Amino acid sequence: MAPKRSGRASAGKPNKAATSTTSIPSAPAPTTEHQSSSSVTVQPVGSQTTAQLLMKALELIVLGAAYSTVSQLCLSPVYGSIPPSLHHSRITMAAVFAAWLAKSAMGAYIRNDIVNLLPVFAFMIPPIQFFLFQHSEEMGPIYGPLVTELVTYFPLAALSMYAAAVVIENVDLSRFDDRVQNSGPAVATYFVFTATEKLTDSYIRQNVGSGLIFTRAGLQFVAATFYALLLPSRAIVFAVLPILHSASVNIHVPLDHTTSVLNDTLHTHNYSLVARQESLTGYVSVLDNLQDNFRVMRCDHSLLGGEWTPPTTYGRQVKEPIYSVFTLLEAVRLVETESGKKQPVNLENETNALVMYVAIQMITIDNAKSAISGLGIGTTPAALIAHGISTTIIEIDPVVHSFATQYFALPTNHTSIIEDATSFVDRARLDGSEHHSYDYIIHDVFTSGAEPASLFTQEFIQGVSDLLKPEGVVAINYAGDLALPSARLVVNTIKSVFPSCRLFREENEPSTDLSSGEQPSSQDFTNMVLFCRKTTEPFSFRAAAEADCLGSQARRSHLQPKHEIAADFFGDGPGKVLRRGKTEALQRWQRESAVGHWRIMRKVLPAVVWESW
Repeated sequence: MAPKRSGRASAGKPNKAATSTTSIPSAPAPTTEHQSSSSVTVQPVGSQTTAQLLMKALELIVLGAAYSTVSQLCLSPVYGSIPPSLHHSRITMAAVFAAWLAKSAMGAYIRNDIVNLLPVFAFMIPPIQFFLFQHSEEMGPIYGPLVTELVTYFPLAALSMYAAAVVIENVDLSRFDDRVQNSGPAVATYFVFTATEKLTDSYIRQNVGSGLIFTRAGLQFVAATFYALLLPSRAIVFAVLPILHSASVNIHVPLDHTTSVLNDTLHTHNYSLVARQESLTGYVSVLDNLQDNFRVMRCDHSLLGGEWTPPTTYGRQVKEPIYSVFTLLEAVRLVETESGKKQPVNLENETNALVMYVAIQMITIDNAKSAISGLGIGTTPAALIAHGISTTIIEIDPVVHSFATQYFALPTNHTSIIEDATSFVDRARLDGSEHHSYDYIIHDVFTSGAEPASLFTQEFIQGVSDLLKPEGVVAINYAGDLALPSARLVVNTIKSVFPSCRLFREENEPSTDLSSGEQPSSQDFTNMVLFCRKTTEPFSFRAAAEADCLGSQARRSHLQPKHEIAADFFGDGPGKVLRRGKTEALQRWQRESAVGHWRIMRKVLPAVVWESW
């Protein structure tokens, strides 16, 4: 029997069939009967050490893993952050598996120099996404991200791993047994890939928006450039056209010229871009509707808020919000009990408030303090400040805070703290500096179709409770599908901390009347506001005075809570609650809720606005 041939050289015995390479050449060497058709012209083994080969393979793996986050970031403005994640891990795993399967099972039929096309393909991804995003409405939130990543990230990751496999093939593993030689490289590269993916994900997301390089388009260009440096070849000439497209007409590239192209596109649909910037919570932009006269702030595929922009304000002290839920949150000031009814608003006595945004905003009135989570455009805190309240705002995203101040007239006479809500509450609980400090807390956090699960755990809600005075009131806005179990899970968690709660919808419950001939929707996506107190004493809401409304018609219509949800709507008695580190149940149902939110957002603004980022 003929001895088994190996693609690797024996230690100390380099031969013609087992050689090493410093780069993948553009054409294969002529084959002989002792060489497979996929072998390439290479340099002697001694030209590169094992360490150099492993380093090159590692660099290719790191690039492929880092692009995982870049791909998700590029999809989030069009689809939100949750829909693209539904199939992403499977696509990544399939790419790694496909690369090693192709190398081991079909390596004899695949030219190794195919990986020289990798840099060219990396430069082509932005134009490919540019065209695919224009069809997001037809593909929808499930298949849109899937199709986009199958034709962009999947080939890139697979080629990256294949290139790494070509390099690793030349590493001398003869000291190990056959199992390590045959399976070790594939297993090792997979674990290195997944570990690197997690590390780079954290680093990239923390630095998004910090400079041109850390924009979505900037990260794509940097990755493609590194691929070109690692795999130099004459094929790079084919990247010229994709680069020219990105620099001239690709509206997703944040350059002055492409921004003008973006605005030209929006103007044809009666919208105008006021400002845009990428940040740690997503792609943030401010848009004007030129036909109906309103302004909105978007973050990825969600609207953080909006206001009407009529020519005159007609004596209003604050701008008119386009969403009623933000005025409903202000009803914490209307809560009263039989034992301590509040008097009509006295503007001269209301002072000192602490407001926390996407963290928690806090406010004080008449030596009473309140807190709010979720800044958005600052509708609620602007009203509180208009009532004479000295306000401190805590917001996790500096860009959101800056845009709210610059483009939505958030009053500047407040103190801002850029911090995460969880960190703020945990620190306040530990040092006791804010213990029982506030009369009102408004908790309003929502982005990309779902609430951050960490801000609805029992531990976090208990931390919020610790900030309240014994007679304090908290208003918690939950935006989601009330027909899903996730809503009951959130309500159970809140009620496990606050013994007295009343729940209100933003609007009436969907009709179940079949007489109209329309099939009732199985979804019930809305904003639900929970008003809760730390005591068991029942409470009510005093009638809103004209002074409460600040001359705003929206507040005259929506400040007074109206659409109350029955106490037994989510069932009687205690149920399962969310605990820190155990939020999988909520996250599982949030995926379905996020898809519903995507469809609603496409009704609020036209598809071309969401696609033009």
